Amino acid sequence: MSEGETIDGVPVTDEQIQAWADEAEAGIDVDMLKKRGRGRPGRGAEPAQVVALRLTPQELAELDALAARAHKTRSELIRAALAAYAT
Repeated sequence: MSEGETIDGVPVTDEQIQAWADEAEAGIDVDMLKKRGRGRPGRGAEPAQVVALRLTPQELAELDALAARAHKTRSELIRAALAAYAT
Protein backbone atom coordinates (compact mmCIF):
# COMPACT_ATOMS: atom_id res chain seq x y z
CA MET A 1 0.00 0.00 0.00
CA SER A 2 1.33 3.45 -0.78
CA GLU A 3 1.68 5.94 2.02
CA GLY A 4 -1.21 8.30 2.64
CA GLU A 5 -3.98 6.34 0.87
CA THR A 6 -7.38 7.41 2.20
CA ILE A 7 -11.09 6.92 1.56
CA ASP A 8 -13.14 9.98 2.42
CA GLY A 9 -10.17 11.26 4.41
CA VAL A 10 -9.85 8.09 6.51
CA PRO A 11 -6.50 6.30 6.19
CA VAL A 12 -6.68 2.83 4.64
CA THR A 13 -4.81 0.28 6.72
CA ASP A 14 -3.31 -3.04 5.71
CA GLU A 15 -5.81 -4.68 8.08
CA GLN A 16 -8.73 -3.04 6.22
CA ILE A 17 -7.36 -4.19 2.87
CA GLN A 18 -7.03 -7.74 4.22
CA ALA A 19 -10.60 -7.62 5.56
CA TRP A 20 -11.87 -6.54 2.13
CA ALA A 21 -9.86 -9.31 0.44
CA ASP A 22 -11.24 -11.89 2.89
CA GLU A 23 -14.78 -10.68 2.26
CA ALA A 24 -14.30 -10.88 -1.52
CA GLU A 25 -12.82 -14.38 -1.30
CA ALA A 26 -15.79 -15.52 0.81
CA GLY A 27 -18.11 -14.41 -1.98
CA ILE A 28 -20.23 -11.38 -2.70
CA ASP A 29 -23.97 -11.54 -2.01
CA VAL A 30 -25.23 -10.04 -5.27
CA ASP A 31 -28.85 -9.94 -4.08
CA MET A 32 -27.80 -7.86 -1.08
CA LEU A 33 -25.94 -5.42 -3.32
CA LYS A 34 -28.97 -5.00 -5.56
CA LYS A 35 -31.15 -4.15 -2.55
CA ARG A 36 -28.92 -1.27 -1.48
CA GLY A 37 -30.65 1.17 -3.82
CA ARG A 38 -27.74 2.93 -5.39
CA GLY A 39 -28.23 6.33 -6.99
CA ARG A 40 -31.02 8.79 -6.75
CA PRO A 41 -34.55 7.56 -6.20
CA GLY A 42 -36.70 7.31 -9.30
CA ARG A 43 -39.39 9.83 -10.11
CA GLY A 44 -41.63 7.44 -12.01
CA ALA A 45 -41.74 4.24 -13.99
CA GLU A 46 -39.38 5.54 -16.69
CA PRO A 47 -35.86 6.89 -16.20
CA ALA A 48 -35.78 10.68 -15.93
CA GLN A 49 -33.96 12.72 -18.56
CA VAL A 50 -31.27 15.12 -17.38
CA VAL A 51 -31.50 18.55 -19.03
CA ALA A 52 -28.65 21.05 -18.83
CA LEU A 53 -29.57 24.65 -18.10
CA ARG A 54 -27.18 27.60 -18.18
CA LEU A 55 -27.82 30.36 -15.67
CA THR A 56 -25.90 33.51 -14.88
CA PRO A 57 -24.47 33.82 -11.37
CA GLN A 58 -27.23 36.30 -10.53
CA GLU A 59 -29.98 33.98 -11.84
CA LEU A 60 -28.50 31.09 -9.89
CA ALA A 61 -28.32 33.17 -6.70
CA GLU A 62 -31.96 34.22 -7.14
CA LEU A 63 -32.99 30.61 -7.76
CA ASP A 64 -31.12 29.41 -4.67
CA ALA A 65 -32.64 32.15 -2.51
CA LEU A 66 -36.15 31.33 -3.72
CA ALA A 67 -35.56 27.60 -3.22
CA ALA A 68 -34.31 28.21 0.32
CA ARG A 69 -37.38 30.31 1.16
CA ALA A 70 -39.64 27.59 -0.27
CA HIS A 71 -37.68 24.79 1.47
CA LYS A 72 -37.18 23.09 -1.91
CA THR A 73 -34.22 22.01 -4.00
CA ARG A 74 -33.31 23.82 -7.20
CA SER A 75 -34.71 20.93 -9.23
CA GLU A 76 -37.98 20.86 -7.29
CA LEU A 77 -38.43 24.58 -7.79
CA ILE A 78 -37.68 24.41 -11.53
CA ARG A 79 -40.06 21.46 -11.99
CA ALA A 80 -42.81 23.33 -10.11
CA ALA A 81 -42.26 26.43 -12.26
CA LEU A 82 -42.45 24.38 -15.46
CA ALA A 83 -45.63 22.65 -14.27
CA ALA A 84 -47.22 26.01 -13.41
CA TYR A 85 -46.20 27.44 -16.77
CA ALA A 86 -47.61 24.44 -18.67
CA THR A 87 -51.07 24.75 -17.11
